[in-house]
Amino acid sequence: MPPFLRPGALLLAAAVCTAGQAAEPYPQRPVTLIVPTAAAGGTDTIARLMADALGKQLGQPFVVENKPGANGVLGVEAGARAAPDGYRLLFTYAASVVVNPGLYRKLPYDPVKDLAPIAQIGRGGNLLLVRPDFPARTLDEFVREVKAHPGKYSYCSWGAGSGGHLAMESLKKQAGIDMLHVPYKGTSPCVQDLAGRQVDAAFGDTSSTIELVKAGRVRALANSGPKRLPMLPDVPTMTEAGYPFTTYSWYGLLAPARTPPEIIERLNAAVQKALVDPEVVRRMRELNFDDLPQTTPAQFGAVIRQDLQDWRGLIRSINLSLD
Repeated sequence: MPPFLRPGALLLAAAVCTAGQAAEPYPQRPVTLIVPTAAAGGTDTIARLMADALGKQLGQPFVVENKPGANGVLGVEAGARAAPDGYRLLFTYAASVVVNPGLYRKLPYDPVKDLAPIAQIGRGGNLLLVRPDFPARTLDEFVREVKAHPGKYSYCSWGAGSGGHLAMESLKKQAGIDMLHVPYKGTSPCVQDLAGRQVDAAFGDTSSTIELVKAGRVRALANSGPKRLPMLPDVPTMTEAGYPFTTYSWYGLLAPARTPPEIIERLNAAVQKALVDPEVVRRMRELNFDDLPQTTPAQFGAVIRQDLQDWRGLIRSINLSLD
C-alpha cells in the first residue's frame, strides 16, 4: 500500500480535517431565536430587530420562532431544552425568567441551572396609566383618590402574575390602597378597555401604549423604569414620585446550559455591537427602550439572580401563587 494510503496516514488526515471543521467560526448555518410570546407584541418586535442586527454582525440569518403559552413557560422550556450548540437560543422578556419561579412551585426549567446568560438587551419599565377622565393627574393625586374610595376602582393587567399585575400590587402595598384586579389575556385588550373606560387604571408596556398616551386616549401618571422616557419627558419615574420601584423589565438573550463559552462570548460581542449601532438605537428609542446597558454574560447573570430574589420577595409578600 502506498504510504499516503496507509491506515495511520488516513487517520491523521481525518483528524486534521475534523480539527479544521471544529475551528470554523460560529455560526455556520441559520440560528433560531425562540420567543415565548405571540407575534407582533413588544417582545417579538424587539426580537426581530435584534435578529436582523445579529444576522448582519455574524453573517448568518437569525430567525424568530414564536412559541407562546403558559405565561412564557413553554417558550423558555424549549430554549432550555435545546441542544447546547448555539443554533437554538432564547430571546425573552424578564418575567418569564425571573418572575415565574416565584409564581409556580414546579417549573420544567431552572433559570439559573438550565440557561446560560448571553446579554441583557435594554432596561425599562411600564407606564402607570389611567382612563382619560380619571380624577387624578399625578401619582400622589391617584393614591389620594383611590385611598379615599377603597374598592371603588379597578385595574387591569395582561394576566395574573404578569409584570403589570405585580407592579400594581407593589404600588398598592407601598401606598396602602385597595383596587380590584381584572386580569386579561393580553396587553392590548386590557389597554383598549382602559381607553374605553371599562376599567380605571393599568400598568402597560411603553412600546404598545405610547401612541394611546400621545392621542389622549389614556393618561400616563408615572413610569416604573429607572429614568424618564425621552418621548414622555414630563412623566416622572415612580421613584421620583415617592414610590420606589427598582426591579425593572428587560429583554435578554440566553442559551441552553453547557453551550460552549466561546459561542457565548461571540454572541455577547455581537449584541454589544448591535446595541451601539445607530439604526438599532434609533428603533429602540422609538419603542421607548433607550436604556441600553452593555453587559457581559457574568453581569447579566448577576442581574437575573438579583431579580429572582427581589421578585420572590414581592410575590411572597402578597401571597400569590399560580399553582
